[in-house]
Amino acid sequence: MARCELTGKGPVVKNLVSHSNIKTKFKAFPNVQKKKFFSNALGEFVTLKVATSAIKSLEHFGGFDKFILNQDNKKLSPRAMTAKTRIIRKIAGGAKKAAKGMSTGAKVAVAAAAGAAVVAAAAGVAMAASSAATKGKKTAAKKTATKKAKA
Repeated sequence: MARCELTGKGPVVKNLVSHSNIKTKFKAFPNVQKKKFFSNALGEFVTLKVATSAIKSLEHFGGFDKFILNQDNKKLSPRAMTAKTRIIRKIAGGAKKAAKGMSTGAKVAVAAAAGAAVVAAAAGVAMAASSAATKGKKTAAKKTATKKAKA
């Protein structure tokens, strides 16, 4: 069966409803295509079977590396997980190479920054969601304040 390696999207059983309201079950398959994505961190192409909706989401998100780092591990296929771990190792390894020739304190700072960059990339979605939730609370507070001011 066709399944997206990035989002886990797979076939769904649906009802085809006729004019006389007779329900017939059928399977709807996602539009899965074999696609090569260029990873900036790895400097090479990664081939995956991906749904076209995931390709649109990936482009909207800002590239393959950002998308796969923020994606939940449960949704990723084994091939996508290997690509994700390779990207994470490459990012962490790049920080170690940059730290060569520095003092110990500077090395610790660079390693912490690299770790923070990976964590920040992974937590970017959570931060955006929390800021959106806070915005909703602020607007509700403003509405109550304006109601009290009018009264």
